[in-house]
This record gives sequence, structure tokens and C-alpha cells, in this order.
Amino acid sequence: MKEKTKHTKIKSLSKTTIKKEEKKMTETPDEPLSPTGRLFMQPSSDEVINCVVAGENPIALDSLKSEISNSLMLKHPRFCSLMLRDGRGREHWRRTAVDVDRHLVVLRARLAGADDDEAVSGYVAGLASSSPLAADKPLWEIHVLAAHNAVVFRVHHALGDGVSLLSLLLTHCRRADDPARLPTVGGSRASAASASALLTRRGWGVWEFVKVVWFTIFYVVEFVLRVAWLSDRRTVVSGGSGVELWPRRLATARFRLADMKIVKRAVPDSTINDVLFGIISSGLSRYLDMRESKALRNGIQITGIAMVNLRPHTGLQELSQLMTGDPGSRWGNKFGVILLPVYYHGSESDPLEFVKRSKAMIDKKKLSLEAPFSYKLMDSIISLLGPKLASMLKYRLLCNTTFTVSNVVGPQEEITLAGNPVKYIRPTSSSLPHAITMHMMSYAGIADMQILVAKDVIPDPRVLANCFQDALLELKAAAEAALKS
Repeated sequence: MKEKTKHTKIKSLSKTTIKKEEKKMTETPDEPLSPTGRLFMQPSSDEVINCVVAGENPIALDSLKSEISNSLMLKHPRFCSLMLRDGRGREHWRRTAVDVDRHLVVLRARLAGADDDEAVSGYVAGLASSSPLAADKPLWEIHVLAAHNAVVFRVHHALGDGVSLLSLLLTHCRRADDPARLPTVGGSRASAASASALLTRRGWGVWEFVKVVWFTIFYVVEFVLRVAWLSDRRTVVSGGSGVELWPRRLATARFRLADMKIVKRAVPDSTINDVLFGIISSGLSRYLDMRESKALRNGIQITGIAMVNLRPHTGLQELSQLMTGDPGSRWGNKFGVILLPVYYHGSESDPLEFVKRSKAMIDKKKLSLEAPFSYKLMDSIISLLGPKLASMLKYRLLCNTTFTVSNVVGPQEEITLAGNPVKYIRPTSSSLPHAITMHMMSYAGIADMQILVAKDVIPDPRVLANCFQDALLELKAAAEAALKS
């Protein structure tokens, strides 16, 4: 018998069980959405996080379903609630019974693509631009690409940010070398050089205070101007209004963390994020050299938007910390936005200059309160003036910049999902007005950067990914030479 090529659903739970659960849930009062949650429910800000987990072996559907049914996810109120609007248009969470089978979408046929990676990337790119989540059930789904040994977790951004959702995802996983233990997640306390740390530390000096105030004022003014009217110069990688509706393509740039650490050692006091933005600056310069018909002036600014986790820990956290920790660490959307410019340089005698420039810029950003300001600003606008205005301002900010980037530290060791060894974890999101969206996550010594592009603007995302990979190799060679000298 031939397998169906359309999506199929696994056998549903009994109607009696569901009715009993629904009766129990009606006793729980509705809960209003947080201001940021309301923002993500607006049409121009409607965003879904898509996270691919690929296995070494075929996906065992029964084991996966059992893992989900018995997981902490189904004990979390956000994953057991419908999003409803009252007569005044205010959004609320209403508890409901969860039929796991309605959230499992199984695709058994092979997808088009030269290999599994290309096939899965094509599928996720399609989801990113044309597949919203149904509102008649809690806002999450799990797509099983059986022929490619991959699972796609889809969660609406209103349920939580990347740190919350990836922390929850990892509760489904176990360490490959010790199946009784949960994965070891990365992340450390905020750097002592950050503005938040300076303002909470006793004994900091007048000069430090002056720098915090100056850089905060400077970057906050720039942020406001970006929202109002200031925009990047148009290039072949620019997006704009309406681009979020265009078809997408997805490619992956792979980096060895060991290579990034070699570059990090060659630039004193630098971080992996400094190296990452050096790679992005160098890679975009390479790509622009290939695509631009006219020579660009060195130093042209290409502005990115970066998400900054505002919790006390900078990486993923244990779920218990997010669920029961102090208010600043809890579940939800707890992130700010900062502007991170990179600069075009068509010719650079020392590749490490890309990292040095990135470090100098990021060091100044750390000494500002731009991220907390952006979070509080949007929160206040939503609370006082409504989510529609906040969504419009967010959209303008995206249209006036060029790319989005995020970086999350993932599991340090190899892990399993429902007993299946995991090859990689690759998060990305719905389409934005940007033509380039980059999400990087490390896993067991490898950092994968998902590059989601509008294919009518960037028809060759694999070439762009190669530009980033080649940029790291060039930086590594320069770093090794510098360390030897």
C-alpha cells in the first residue's frame, strides 16, 4: 500500500478523556497575556519559533508521543491554554484539555532535496513564510519528518522567548553518555563589564558611571531615530516593508567552536560573540563584493538587530529556574533589543580587524542600558497605548535595519531525544521584513547558524553561508599566525 504524501495525524485520544479534562480546566480562571505576548499576537508581529531536532536513527513515533505526553511541557499552563479575545479585544489564556495527537503532524513521504539537510531546510523555509499555527488549540505543534529522521518543534513566540522554549525542549532530552541525566546547558552570570552589573555592584567609580550614562544616552537616541526614520543604505541584501510575505530559503553555516576559540585567543579580552560578529562583518563584505554591481565605499554601515536575554544567566537555564526562580529569571519573553552595526570592508590586509572592530562596538554596547531600555519602552507602550502601536514601531525598526541575529549556547555534550541520538539542533523563526535572519546555536562543539533569506533578494543562501564559513577559516589562519609571532 502506497504511503500518503499529505500530512497524517496519529490516532486521537478518547472523547471521554478529553471531556473530563475540559471540565476540570473550566474551573481555572483566565489569565491575561503579558504585554510582550500581546505584541506577538499582532498581525505584523505574529511570530513562530521553528526548531529542528535531527536524529541519527529513524524517529520512533510511539516513543516520541510517550515522551511528550509525560513531559513537563504538558504541565506548563501556556502549553495547555487557548488564546482568546474578550469583547474589548483583550487577549487571555484559557486552560483547556490537550489532545497530543492534534499537535503531532506526521509527514512520511520523502521531501525534495539533494540530501536530508536540504530537504528539511526546504520544509522549514516553507513553514517560515506560509504556515501559521491554528488558534483552535494551544499554540504549538510537532512535525515529524519520518523519512528524514527529523522533528520540527513549532511554538508561538507569545508563549515564551528562545531561552524559555529551548530550556523546555531540553527537558525532553537526556545525555547520551548518561541517560539518567538531563543535558548540561551553557550560560554564565552576566559579565562584570556590563552596565547592569555595574549598576548593581558596590564600589564602582565615577568614570564607570559616566560611561554608562553617556553610552546609554547615545545608543538610546540612535535607537529612537531608527524607529522614527533613520535607515540603512540600500544594498543587494536589504529587505523592507512586505518582504516578510515573500518566499524563503534556508541554509546552514557550520562553525567549529574550537576554531572560534582560536580567533578569540588572538584578540585580547574578546568573546565568542565578538568573533561571531567579526565573521558576519567579513562574510557580508565577501558576499557584497560578489553581488554588488557598483563598488561600495569602505565603512558603509549594515545594521543588525540582536536579541539580548535580560535574565541573570546569559545562556539556557534549568527549567526549574525559569518556573520558580526570581521574577527576573522566570518564564516568558524576557529580552531586549539592541542595534549591532557591522561595516563593509572590501579589502582588509588583516582579517582580525573585523573582530577587533566588532569587539570595540560590543564593549560599548555592554556599557549601555539599551537592551533594558528597549524592553521597558515596548512594555510601557503596550500597556499605555496598546499593542497595535507597539507592533507598528517594531515593524518600522525592522524595515530600517538589514538583518536579525541571535546566539544561544546549547548543550555541551551529545544528547538523545526519546532514546534517539541527536545530530543537531537548529532554531529559526517566522519571516520578518528583513531579507536575512540568522539564528545560531551551539551543540557539542559545533555552532550551526540558520540563515533564513527572502529568495527574491538573496537567491543563493548557500553561497552566503559559504562566505561566513570561509570568513572563519581566514580568521583562524590569521589568528594562528598572530599567536605564533
